[in-house]
Amino acid sequence: MARSGTGGKTGGKVAGNKLRDLWRAVTPEKVWQGRTGRGVSVALIDSGIDASHPALRGCVKDAVEASREGGRIFFHPSTSGDTAGHGTACAGIIARIAPEASLHSIKVLGPNASGSGEMFLAGLDYAIKHRIRVINLSLGTTKPELSAPLRDLLDRAYHAGCIVVAAANNLPQPSFPSIFSSSLVSVCKEHYGDPFYFTYRYGEVIELCASGVQVTTTWPGGGYRQLTGNSFACPHITGIIALLIEAYPDLTPFEVKTILYTIARRNEERNAERRTQNAKDRRQ
Repeated sequence: MARSGTGGKTGGKVAGNKLRDLWRAVTPEKVWQGRTGRGVSVALIDSGIDASHPALRGCVKDAVEASREGGRIFFHPSTSGDTAGHGTACAGIIARIAPEASLHSIKVLGPNASGSGEMFLAGLDYAIKHRIRVINLSLGTTKPELSAPLRDLLDRAYHAGCIVVAAANNLPQPSFPSIFSSSLVSVCKEHYGDPFYFTYRYGEVIELCASGVQVTTTWPGGGYRQLTGNSFACPHITGIIALLIEAYPDLTPFEVKTILYTIARRNEERNAERRTQNAKDRRQ
């Protein structure tokens, strides 16, 4: 009995060492170095995209717009661009990180970057049916009646291999679908200067933190604006996921989340090492 117990402990220690070695092997440099997002489809369910912006030319593969006809919602080719600016801003962040990703604009928001819950659901359903690999949701809702249908759509997305990335609410109130972090990647903002740097909030509903404070990005009409919000942290993670999928096309949503958590942990470890070294340098 004693030997069996000792053997179990030894085996557990060996397994733990192997896991730590595997974790240390996953670094940003190895995972996405030299990647551009080529061949990866990314949907932006938002207010549209100004595809004529110099920084976005050639990035937008197609654009559709939701409209209500006879009590039903249909999608048709969109030529109205983006009158709100929100979608163009998110697209610019993704294009900066993954410049060769194929962006698919699914317009469900109007000039004030607002829209109906029904169109929101229809836009997500459209992206899943077309099996767009990564879906950016820099929007959400606090309406409880949309909770169940959103959860059902997220389950469908997961089984279809679509990776959904959702921004948390900017207000101190939970919003759907970002709180469903078991089925998607949830993101909130932090003041990080590096667009590739992100961290993991252990034990929190909103799991990842990415750059989302004073982010300079594209705006309709060929301009740029400096913006702050969880909406603009979300596309940083979406762009990084596009790089992961280019490198490893067969990754499941669960595997993508595992890699993101591992890289976030490595980011934090390296940051701690730098702080320790800087403290030593100051004492010398």
